[in-house]
Amino acid sequence: MSNWTPSSWRSFPIKQVPDYADAEALKSTEARLATFPPLVFAGEARKLKRKLAKVSEGKGFLLQGGDCAESFAEHEADNIRDFFRVFLQMAVVLTFAGGQPVVKVGRIAGQFAKPRSSNVEAQGDVELPSYRGDIINGIGFDTTSREPDPERQIMAYRQSAATLNLLRAFAMGGYANLEHVHRWTLGYLRGSPQSERYQHLADRISETLGFMRSCGINPDTTPQLKSTEFYTSHEALLLGYEEALTRVDSTSGEWYATSGHMLWIGDRTRQPDHAHLEFCRGVQNPIGLKCGPSLEADELIRLIDMLNPANEAGRLTLIARFGAGKVEDHLPGLIRKVEAEGRKVLWSCDPMHGNVIKASSGYKTRPFDAILSEVRDFLSIHRAEGTHAGGIHVEMTGQNVTECTGGAREVSDDDLAHRYHTHCDPRLNADQALELAFLVAEELRKSVGPVSDDAGEGSFEAAE
Repeated sequence: MSNWTPSSWRSFPIKQVPDYADAEALKSTEARLATFPPLVFAGEARKLKRKLAKVSEGKGFLLQGGDCAESFAEHEADNIRDFFRVFLQMAVVLTFAGGQPVVKVGRIAGQFAKPRSSNVEAQGDVELPSYRGDIINGIGFDTTSREPDPERQIMAYRQSAATLNLLRAFAMGGYANLEHVHRWTLGYLRGSPQSERYQHLADRISETLGFMRSCGINPDTTPQLKSTEFYTSHEALLLGYEEALTRVDSTSGEWYATSGHMLWIGDRTRQPDHAHLEFCRGVQNPIGLKCGPSLEADELIRLIDMLNPANEAGRLTLIARFGAGKVEDHLPGLIRKVEAEGRKVLWSCDPMHGNVIKASSGYKTRPFDAILSEVRDFLSIHRAEGTHAGGIHVEMTGQNVTECTGGAREVSDDDLAHRYHTHCDPRLNADQALELAFLVAEELRKSVGPVSDDAGEGSFEAAE
């Protein structure tokens, strides 16, 4: 690492970078950011890495999810709270499936930049720069909105700080208390099939807590029952912003990105001789690497060795995103190569990004059946290979949106226009996210076995 610095990425080729008209304004903005307090701390990132190390060893499960792209317009306390509520519900379902801890990592408080397949967007005869996320430009289709503006980085930092403040309050201030498990259900979900399954599970938790309370174990004597550990993550795409928030840890002398606990490299920016790999190899945070259909096994080993030369457990999460019907063609070969080379990684499944289609109504969507199919294939292949399927990575929201078709409530193509609010890609709504969690829970039970002889469908006996 002697030849690495937070700015060494600037001498490498780079993809998915915005074209700022005023270079001096950009430089000034980055200099201001470099004086701001860190958003997260090195000790928190190290703690997350230790937890991910246990997951990679088969002793837990990673739940990573949140918005496709955070927006300035939707930065409301209620939206953050509702996302957190659904996330807690998903975590409870997954925890009760296999009796293992669930590591909770949100795509939040920093997920503002998005890669695009084209640098320009055309509407009729008008062609403008593509929308690349609120940290770069605006979603409005006009010249002013689409001009990359460095000042948006300051706005993104301040929104991230406010979001983190609220999330920490929710996680540690009593909102995550297991005794409130019945209160996490969103109002618009009441009466849905997934809500009924969740309420049955919540009843089981309440019974267990009642027994524990009679034995003298309660949230006052056992703080783990009334709080949870929640971490943040985002794609490390806008490297000038990331560099400005990269700091030396005073206790270890190592560099950490303080914009979020975990960063990941996207499928479009994982070139081994490019800037995004160069930046991420030098920070000591947990790192994710998206693995798409074009990734060959030998190249994967090269990327692993660049990002994790010490072969440290918990450092690297491989996030598979192939698309329904394509997992069998790609994943087994990658798993076998990684296992043969003895590399320590955590395998996670992103069933979202390989399943985008254009609906007959004209909206970009993701069929829920395709999402479920990719998850099933991911889990079954790991069972067949004797390896640990360590997590899922999903784009979801607590809002009552209609962006992905299908699910128990059968969102149709015609329904998409009703509540299609995403700034980029379609997200699971709360009902679909909970349905996915139950599917994963049921699949995990095939690997670990039932935790109780009388646990019915959708209900699991007391776990960690």
